[in-house]
Amino acid sequence: MGRMSVEELPEYAERVLEVAELIPPGRVMTYGDVAEWLGDGGPRQVGRVMALYGGAVPWWRVVRSDGTLLPGHELRALGHYRDEGTPLRQAGRGAEGHVPKIDMRRARWDGVDGAHRDPRAGTHT
Repeated sequence: MGRMSVEELPEYAERVLEVAELIPPGRVMTYGDVAEWLGDGGPRQVGRVMALYGGAVPWWRVVRSDGTLLPGHELRALGHYRDEGTPLRQAGRGAEGHVPKIDMRRARWDGVDGAHRDPRAGTHT
């Protein structure tokens, strides 16, 4: 199955992917953060977009609100987080596979600092 061109992407998906591309290395936004930032949709809609179309953007920067790594993609994501210096918390002894979590308090990005373009308004910030 071929990759969709930008012209074929639904408008909402294009906006979600633009936000994912704005998130600086070492920082994350939750699915809900992205939806709130766009002022449209919700966490499930953002998650669906990322599942269907997120492979071409830094998908590992859009995460669950509790900081757990995406099931089935933990090791790939962990490699990106370590390369980018994303703050992580050590896994508890009961954590399956002892996979760390994202330190949401330190890694969460508010969409303001370092942003160059605002997909909500189509303007530069």
